[in-house]
Amino acid sequence: MSFVWPIALVVASNIVYQICAKSVPKEMNPFASLTITYVVGAIISIILYYALNENANLLKEYAYINWAPFVLGIVIVGLEIGFIYAYKAGWTVSTASIMQSSFLAIALIIVGYLLYKEAITANKVIGVLICMIGLYFINK
Repeated sequence: MSFVWPIALVVASNIVYQICAKSVPKEMNPFASLTITYVVGAIISIILYYALNENANLLKEYAYINWAPFVLGIVIVGLEIGFIYAYKAGWTVSTASIMQSSFLAIALIIVGYLLYKEAITANKVIGVLICMIGLYFINK
């Protein structure tokens, strides 16, 4: 169960995320929308941090900081704004997510190999080919 719930949370959250990104009003500036998004996210993160940690000390946690949270913040803005603009440009929910996920899967196989020495197996190559065939049919 501890192996399944994180992926289930990602899938469920991603479904709601795509619905929300597609539902940002066309008239609203996407960056203005993100200011609300991140304030809500910060508040929820603080509440959960203190609710789930017995001896919570946020300032102590910050002593362990490295570059990753800063870059992650930048990257998350890129992800959010990319999807919002994709939907404003006319991409459909079903196509935009599948397109980016397929290309992401291919890129992450390469990243896994180069940065983390993960093996490129026949199954991964076949999976990439299946993704490409799927993309062909989705876009036909």
